[in-house]
Amino acid sequence: MIDVQRLRILRAVAEHGSFNRAATALHLTPSAVSQHMAALERGLGTQVVTRSTRGVTLTPAGHIMVGAAESVAAELEHARQQVARLGTGRTRLTVATFTSGGRLLLPDALTRLTAVHPHTVLHIREGEPEDTLPLVRQGAVDLALAYHFDGPLPVGPGPGSRLEWTPLLEDPLHVVLPSGHRLARRHTLDLAELAAEPWVLGCLKTEAYLHRYAGRAGFDPEIRGTTTDYFFARSLVAAGMGVSLVPSIALTPEIPGLCTVPVTPPGPVRYIGVAALGRGDRPHVTTLIGALREQAVRHGGR
Repeated sequence: MIDVQRLRILRAVAEHGSFNRAATALHLTPSAVSQHMAALERGLGTQVVTRSTRGVTLTPAGHIMVGAAESVAAELEHARQQVARLGTGRTRLTVATFTSGGRLLLPDALTRLTAVHPHTVLHIREGEPEDTLPLVRQGAVDLALAYHFDGPLPVGPGPGSRLEWTPLLEDPLHVVLPSGHRLARRHTLDLAELAAEPWVLGCLKTEAYLHRYAGRAGFDPEIRGTTTDYFFARSLVAAGMGVSLVPSIALTPEIPGLCTVPVTPPGPVRYIGVAALGRGDRPHVTTLIGALREQAVRHGGR
C-alpha cells in the first residue's frame, strides 16, 4: 500500500527541487525526507527521483506518482468539503485570481453565482498563475482566474491532474506614452520605434515578455523601473520616467497626461482563462465558470 504522507513529501520534493528545501517547507529534517523517498521507492520497486549535485529531478515513475499525489490531495479536499457541507448545508468555494482579471470579471460573476446558489460561502485568494494553478491541481482552491502569454500555461496539466483550461479573453498589450510624446498620435506602434526609450513596467513577467519582443525587434530595452502594479507603472510614465507596456484590461482608471497606442500586429497578447479540475459533480464551479464566460463576452471575449 502506498503511504499518502510519502506522496505528499514527493510532491514537495518535486515542487522545491531538493530534499533540503522540501524538508524546510514540510517542517521535517532532510534525513526524514530522504528516508521517506527511499521507503516509497522500495514499495514501488523503482526510483522516483534522481539525485545530483544540481538537486533532485523526477524520474518517469516519479512524474506519474506526483500526478497521483495531486489527484489524491484533490480528492481528499473534495471529500472534506462534502463532509463539511453535510453539517452546515453550505458550500465553501475558494477562488484564486490575479488582480486586473479579478477586478474586471469576478464581481458580476460572483453576484450571478450567489443568486443561483445563495448558500455558498465564498473565499477569494489573490495571486499570480504560477502560484495559484498548483493550488487548483492540489484541490486547495476550486478554480483560478489566470493568464499566460504566447507560451504554455505556467503550470500545465500534469499526469492525472485533470486540470482543465477554459479560455475567456485575449488581452493585447499596449504602449503607454506621455501625451506630449512624439509618437503619441500614432494609430499603432512597432516596438522597434521605441528602441531608444526608457521603460517602466508593471509586472516582472511583462519585463521578460518585453525583452523577448524587443530582441525580435533588434534592441535591448533600458528598464528604468519595475513595479508589481500597472497603475503605479502608468503613474511613473505620467511623471516622465519613460514608456510602458500594459495589458488592455489594466488601462483603467485613466490617468491624465497619458496616451495609449496599440502595438502593430502581431503584437504581444495576454491570454486570460479559468482553470479548474475536471469534475461533473460541482455545480457551483460550473455556474461560476459560466458566469465568467458571460462577463468575458461582455468585454469582447469568446
